[in-house]
Amino acid sequence: MRQRPLPGTTGLVRAMSLLGDPVLHSACAEVTAFGPELDRLIEDMFATMYAAQGVGLAANQVGVAQRVFVYDCPDDEDVRHVGHVVNPRLVEADGGEYRGPEGCLSLPGLEAGTVRHDRAVVEGVTSDGSPVRIEGTGFFARCLQHECDHLDGTVYADRVTGLRAGRLRRAIRKAPWSAREQRG
Repeated sequence: MRQRPLPGTTGLVRAMSLLGDPVLHSACAEVTAFGPELDRLIEDMFATMYAAQGVGLAANQVGVAQRVFVYDCPDDEDVRHVGHVVNPRLVEADGGEYRGPEGCLSLPGLEAGTVRHDRAVVEGVTSDGSPVRIEGTGFFARCLQHECDHLDGTVYADRVTGLRAGRLRRAIRKAPWSAREQRG
């Protein structure tokens, strides 16, 4: 029996969309075409996520405004979760709310305390259209909420409040990748 290669091993690393890119700030479209093109996108997204040393990646982070994300993320018990979701919907977010450090591949090198629920459930389909339901707790729940936010046009910096928000805005302006219009 031939084993399937690990996700991302045949993918190409794509350019990362950075904060300020319009594709990150508007809701993504539902996927309607399933087939080799979608499979290639998912494979490239895994390769890109691994190259950037991330735990999750939404399609708009590689410039594709479609509702798809991939993940390879541990939960708080160090159980590894690997997969993808097409047309995901966050259907439950509950448990306690916790402020924890959160970063993003589209804001490289930055991190801020962000409030998230301790449990999240996402429903969608796989690349072949099969229904999928993913439940996560702890850090994995944070990842699921973060990636669903991306597909709705929200970055974690939009959720940061108070003094943390001011500190993060200043750090963004000083970041070497920051667009000139953000520095103003």
